[in-house]
Amino acid sequence: MPKLMVIEDDANMFSLLQMLLEFEGYEVILWEGGEQIQDTVDSLCREKPDLILMDVHLRHLNGFDVLYSLRQEPELDGVKVLIASGVDMTDRSRQVGADGFILKPFMPDELIDKIQKTLG
Repeated sequence: MPKLMVIEDDANMFSLLQMLLEFEGYEVILWEGGEQIQDTVDSLCREKPDLILMDVHLRHLNGFDVLYSLRQEPELDGVKVLIASGVDMTDRSRQVGADGFILKPFMPDELIDKIQKTLG
């Protein structure tokens, strides 16, 4: 069962995503949040998810900054990252090293399809 970490600071959105993804057979890891990028990178190194679904706009962090930092971490080499935002940031996501982008709001089937394709 693939392990996913959802980096989302909206508690309602996280709960909905967790229910959907667990229903689809994924193990979902809770992102502990935090105000420091290194806290998130450390959490990712501990958990070693197969895929990260990450919102760009987080309360205290920028998802692109987190992505840049995690791409510098050798322990996280090979972890897939799918960026989500309400604004089309497909090109920027690719430039920073994301494996894919999904525009919010998305339909559940669209998200599952995107995750499956990203995981290969």
